[in-house]
Amino acid sequence: MSSIYLLKSRFQSLLRPLVRRLAAAGVTANQVTLAAAAVSIALGALLFFVPRPALFLLLPGWMFLRMALNAIDGMLAREFGQKSALGAYLNELADVIADAALFLPFALVPPFGWESVGAVILLASWSEMAGALGPMVGAPRCYDGPMGKSDRAFLFGALGLWLGLAGTLPGWLAWVMPAAAAAIALNLINRVRSGVRQASSSR
Repeated sequence: MSSIYLLKSRFQSLLRPLVRRLAAAGVTANQVTLAAAAVSIALGALLFFVPRPALFLLLPGWMFLRMALNAIDGMLAREFGQKSALGAYLNELADVIADAALFLPFALVPPFGWESVGAVILLASWSEMAGALGPMVGAPRCYDGPMGKSDRAFLFGALGLWLGLAGTLPGWLAWVMPAAAAAIALNLINRVRSGVRQASSSR
């Protein structure tokens, strides 16, 4: 399944010089993970409690920066000997919590609502769980799409940009959240199938 995630290797190549400098400065993967989660939660809280359309303009820039930070923490862990059990937990949990914090404000934005946005948040958490369970059955961590983490970041960043510039979202966009939820449900199925298939082929 196609996904923005497929661009990850090129993105990492661009970031590698910065990652080397961060490692030399003593920055750790876990510090980057926690910093990204903290800013995401703070931004999500700001947009939820002060839901002014203009503030949603912060979202697309942060979504892009957060994707960069997610790539950076992984590169620090893999390429600079910083892998750890704690880091694995932080990486998975922080992403799910940060996604929920950043998506939740849209429940207050017409034409969306609690049901549709809640479904996206719930299914996204299940999707990431399905991907993370791969190593438990002897398969790699699964990132199958559609509507994986990078795709969701692009979607909500684009909605934030639209809302921030226009002040409101048109009513016909109500279909976006159900469509995203359906795509994430397919994503979940694909990740389970991929994990089972790869686990079976490795035996």
